[in-house]
Amino acid sequence: MSLSVQRLEQTGCALRAALAARDWAAIGELDQLCRALVDEAMDESVRDEAQLRGRLEELLALYRELVQLCQSEQQRLASELLQLNQSQQGAKVYQLFG
Repeated sequence: MSLSVQRLEQTGCALRAALAARDWAAIGELDQLCRALVDEAMDESVRDEAQLRGRLEELLALYRELVQLCQSEQQRLASELLQLNQSQQGAKVYQLFG
């Protein structure tokens, strides 16, 4: 296994752990690293196509999970903001008549 494919595997594992912990700062850093490692692996003149394809497919599946989690988190935050806004509107009405 080439060094770049090993590094992709390690970064993918770290990204999965950060995803499980919902560590958004680490996810951002690992995403950038992952992108650089994919570029590096694609630029290698001698590479095992099957291993690289397998790692890239695993990363694709991981990124699908990441996108789904981000969408769920976005919906959750939007709901919280809506509730906060409604609470503030209610407080303003109460202050007007209170």
